[in-house]
Amino acid sequence: MVLPPPNGSTLSLATGGTPTLAGCLRNIRSVAAYAGRIGRTVAVIPCGERWDDGSMRPAVEDLIGAGAVIRHLQGSKSPGATAAQAAFESGTSDLLGTVLASVSGQHLARAGFRADVEHSARLDCTGSAPLLRDGAYVDQANRVVDRR
Repeated sequence: MVLPPPNGSTLSLATGGTPTLAGCLRNIRSVAAYAGRIGRTVAVIPCGERWDDGSMRPAVEDLIGAGAVIRHLQGSKSPGATAAQAAFESGTSDLLGTVLASVSGQHLARAGFRADVEHSARLDCTGSAPLLRDGAYVDQANRVVDRR
């Protein structure tokens, strides 16, 4: 299941021919492993969201998710990557609480989607590494392995 937010979709489609994966808290090891197989240099981008007026809104849950993937990448890391990893590591003791306290988590919970937030905050429970191919994300084995 890939439910990309508008900002993530826009950025994904702007990558051109660069291999592009969809990572989240649920698939950190799979995405990191696949990224390590396809390139020596990896950019992990916490896409953020947009406010109602269209301006950019950093999303802490995206920073934490990026840091989770970065934690499992091999090699040297930029200062930004190290900071994202630290954000992930500082939030792991209460990951669900951190995501629920975020602007997006609060908004979704108020709108009746708390179960979706809980689902998205499950750490490393799927073996999927969605790769952007022909404008759509597909799993490398064309299947999703979900360990609930």
